[in-house]
Amino acid sequence: MSSRRIALVFPGQGSQYVGMGKALHDASEAAREVFKRADEILGFRLSHLCFSGPEEDLQDTINAQPAIFTVSLATLAAIKEKLHEAGVKLNPSFVAGHSLGEYTALVAANVIDFEDGLRLVRERGRLMKEEGEKIPGGMAAVIGLDEEVIQRACEEASSEGIVGIANSNSPGQIVISGELKALHRAMELLQQQGAKKVIKLPISIASHSPVMQRAAAQFAEIVSHMKLRDPQIPIVANVTGQILTNVEDIRRELSHHITGPVQWTKSIREMLSHGTNGFIELGPKRVLTGLIQRISPGVDTISTDS
Repeated sequence: MSSRRIALVFPGQGSQYVGMGKALHDASEAAREVFKRADEILGFRLSHLCFSGPEEDLQDTINAQPAIFTVSLATLAAIKEKLHEAGVKLNPSFVAGHSLGEYTALVAANVIDFEDGLRLVRERGRLMKEEGEKIPGGMAAVIGLDEEVIQRACEEASSEGIVGIANSNSPGQIVISGELKALHRAMELLQQQGAKKVIKLPISIASHSPVMQRAAAQFAEIVSHMKLRDPQIPIVANVTGQILTNVEDIRRELSHHITGPVQWTKSIREMLSHGTNGFIELGPKRVLTGLIQRISPGVDTISTDS
């Protein structure tokens, strides 16, 4: 690991599934400790929700966010445990997370500790769920159209409400987000424009959209009072796609994080431009691994989930 420039990447909401983390929990003492701490901090058995569901509860934003966060950090703990046994230290050049995963990256970089991070993402999920109940929204992945075409469709559909680009995930894959009526209109228009696929995502909110403005303002107030540390590992930001190395940059990033679009393609290219030649995805599913391979075909990628 030390002879290569490795980036650790952490997935966001939508990667959750019932059973995630169970094999990890059974195999690793370090992972078991992470799940145990999460259960104690939150005051309910988050671990049981991850391992056994029910699925409807796991899909709920207020639960999905801390669940993915915990599974991802349990994965990191298990990997560090195994490497330590082999006398090897994990020494990444960068960390980055997709949407929710950015908070996991903050813990991995020692900007915040696990307990603060867990409480933060639980509160993030609560605020976003609350806003989603006031203004029903959702998200959809669009495959096979240029960003300009998607932007024009969203502008046309905005006569029905708020809708816009939320995630630039990889060349040919962009996610849109907004109020349900406007989102469905944009999906219709994009299908008419010849998109290969337009897929409604299993997310009950309009994340990374102005729909979340009130939730973002409340969340920013919470973050403003949190003690943050300069990152021990450089973090690549979602909103700007640039490297963050100090607390001031991180606070600025987080203040825009809930409403600003995720520039994932730009983030990966930023790390590649600084010599990164391998990516390890830590957390449920293999979503980011697939995106990275589309952004940079042939680059070494490892997913820790089977």
